Amino acid sequence: MSKYWSPLVKKLTPYVPGEQPKMANLVKLNTNENPFGPSPKVVEAITAELNDNLRLYPDPEGEALKSTIAGYYGVKSDQVFLGNGSDEVLAHIFYGLFQHGEPVLYPDITYSFYPVYCGLYNIEGKTVPLNDSFEIDPDDYKQPNGGIIFPNPNAPTGCYLALDKVEAIVAANPDRVVVVDEAYVDFGGESAITLVEKYPNLLVSQTLSKARSLAGLRVGFAVGGAELIEALNRVKNSFNSYPLDRLALAGAIAAFEDDDWFRATCEGVIGERDWVTAKLEALGFEVLPSKANFVFARHPDHAGETLAKGLRKQGVIVRHFNKPRISDFLRITTGTADQNKRLVECLQSLV
Repeated sequence: MSKYWSPLVKKLTPYVPGEQPKMANLVKLNTNENPFGPSPKVVEAITAELNDNLRLYPDPEGEALKSTIAGYYGVKSDQVFLGNGSDEVLAHIFYGLFQHGEPVLYPDITYSFYPVYCGLYNIEGKTVPLNDSFEIDPDDYKQPNGGIIFPNPNAPTGCYLALDKVEAIVAANPDRVVVVDEAYVDFGGESAITLVEKYPNLLVSQTLSKARSLAGLRVGFAVGGAELIEALNRVKNSFNSYPLDRLALAGAIAAFEDDDWFRATCEGVIGERDWVTAKLEALGFEVLPSKANFVFARHPDHAGETLAKGLRKQGVIVRHFNKPRISDFLRITTGTADQNKRLVECLQSLV
């Protein structure tokens, strides 16, 4: 450790992103990237922005994109916040809305960036165990807290919490912000954005990385009451007043405008996910019910780490978490039809 580091830095345990290996003929099913590319209209929009205007700063508020998102979800522009991927949006949420001197609640099996943000901002985090079916129980969130956050569908489990149960958590905590992290909601779930007008303490975050195939562009957003959005803007403008560049803004607008492409690719992912689920179950795997673009599965006779290493030797990369309760599970991204067939063939040889 360097003597120049701040004391806080020495205590941090950073988030570890999914591996991006450089291997020939690789079947890469470890980072939940969309197997289908972005809309051709996105590429056209980005190409049109490759001109002399790149010397100019982008719109610091991203008003055109905010207006597009607001129109898509039936809210007002001042209810939309933009960031470099949903991870930056979440970082601002933790800093601006979760520092109340009480623990922030999140599931014990969930997106591992949440405890990282707690460490970065000196916020106490408290895990709430999922039930035996790896689902969130709304009654478990009826306890003192400085805020609540959970993904829906959850990651890495893929399990989805029905909208009425989400509403039960929000309604039970009127004095604290409840954040629903909807990175994967478009693969079969129903967004809680429909509830933001009713609950001023609800904030919903989403990303264009998954369902809209723009992980390489880094665009995220949040939707909530104008009061919550103002708090996030205060943080943003004290940190980075130009979060999205011209190419990201243009590409994101085009992605929302081509709704037919979006829906077709989501349906394609859902179909492939269901095919993989059926094949894995036929091989004896337990597969948790998923509404995401991945499945979470374990085999009763084979350790998760062993299967992950066996797949890797055959050029198939999946995500394995060496953590309590889930060490025998594999998180498997839904790939193309050919990739999924290769995955199943390799697993057949291992089990």
